[in-house]
Formats: sequence, C-alpha cells, structure tokens
Amino acid sequence: MTRSPVTNQARRARGALWSLMMPAALFASTSCATAGGEQAADPHAGGIQAERGNAERASFDVVHAKIATDGNTAVFHMAVAGEAGAVKPAPTGETAGSDVYAYVWPTTLDPSKVGFPQNAGILALAVTAHPDFDDTPLFDENGDGRRGNDGATWHSHWVVLGPAPECGPDALKVKDIPEGASPDLPKTWPGLPILIDSPGWDPTFAGDTVEVRVPFEEIGPVRGMAFDGVTSGLKVNGNLHKPFLCIAGTFDVASGDLSLPGQVTY
Repeated sequence: MTRSPVTNQARRARGALWSLMMPAALFASTSCATAGGEQAADPHAGGIQAERGNAERASFDVVHAKIATDGNTAVFHMAVAGEAGAVKPAPTGETAGSDVYAYVWPTTLDPSKVGFPQNAGILALAVTAHPDFDDTPLFDENGDGRRGNDGATWHSHWVVLGPAPECGPDALKVKDIPEGASPDLPKTWPGLPILIDSPGWDPTFAGDTVEVRVPFEEIGPVRGMAFDGVTSGLKVNGNLHKPFLCIAGTFDVASGDLSLPGQVTY
C-alpha cells in the first residue's frame, strides 16, 4: 500500500469511474435468489440464482452471480440472459457527461484487504466499459501499443462506494478523496481523486458469462464475505468535479433487493 497525496493535477486527470449500486427501495427487479450451494461441474451452480426478464437488454439481465475460490484466487462470475459484454455505451466525444456500463459484484469485504483505508465504505469489483476516457494508465488492454485509449475495452476495477446526497436521495457514489488527504491507496491507483483501483485483471467473456480471476495474498477473508451481482449504467459528472460519478440507472440486481445473500463457494 502507498499513501499518495491528491493534487490539482490528479483532480484534472482524464477519466472518472462510476458507482454501481442503488438502495433496495430503488430497485424494481423481481428476481428470486438463493444463496450458497456446493461448487459443481455446472459453472452456473451455486451462488445467487435469479429470474430472467428483469432487464430491458438481455446482456444485462442477470441470471446468476457467484464468487468461488481456486487456491488463493477468487473467481468472480456472472451470467446473463443474452451475450455478456455485447453492448457498450455509445461514444460522445467528451469525458464529461459520458456513459459507463458495468458488471458489478458488491461485497462485504473490508476495503483494507485490497489497499484502501479500513472501513472506508462498500468494496465492489466492477468490470466496466466507457469509450470516452481511459482510467487504466498502467495497461494496454486493446494491444495497440498505447496505454491511454483503452476505455472502450472491458476492464476491471476495485471501487469503494459511499452515500452521495449530491447525486440524489439515498444515492451512492465512488467515494471522493478530499484535496490534500493522503489515504492508503493500492499501488495501481490510477491517480484520480476517488477510491478506485485499476489492477489490470482482464475479464473473460464467453457467451452468456463474464468472469474475473483475482489473486489474494490471504484468501480467508474472501471466503467469509457476502456478495451480490449488479448490472448498471452510470454517467460521469458534467463538470468532472466531486462527485465524479453518480448512478444513472441500474439494469438488474441478482438478489432483487441488494441484500448481498451470496456466499463464497470453495
């Protein structure tokens, strides 16, 4: 972990992420979910089983969400009614006001387990795409030899979420870092004044499924956490100032009520 001061230069850094959850009262999904279950040959066994037909787009209609462990690696898995990753936001040509689409696993894991301050908020893993900006400066996801033009390629983030009255009643945001503050941050923090990490774990898309393999030094806390599965659309703040990113809309929630009923299988 590092302690990195937030500067005006970082604040102006090109990019912003999203946030991806809304309180249960705002969800209209009628998903039926079951938690737990033994790991089996069926990749969609265990985890949270959800009903089809709760999202307008099949590629964001969550039917299954699971987190399993393989040694010291956590495998984040989500299945949808259509082709996962088939739909991305339309480019606008500007970072401000642009859209972000995301597959998200909100968890009860403490943010300090991945390099953020302890008890900082809700830790979530997200797979996102946003063609109007890049927020993974260390990696060349599209393989063209440049590291600053990969936002449209699906990629992974850790984010810490917290209340955002600025975004609306009961809304959430990716938590801001106050100017001059030096919180604990992951080594792959992308320089934005928010609690976000760009660790470079490539998501894998296959038919109806998206997966991300995440290594941990200590897998014990991961096995004890709870989780949910969410698909969401987000919008970058029009003035690129705090809050950087407010929730624009949730497509579907595996549990139906964001109750985080999922239990990690191992």
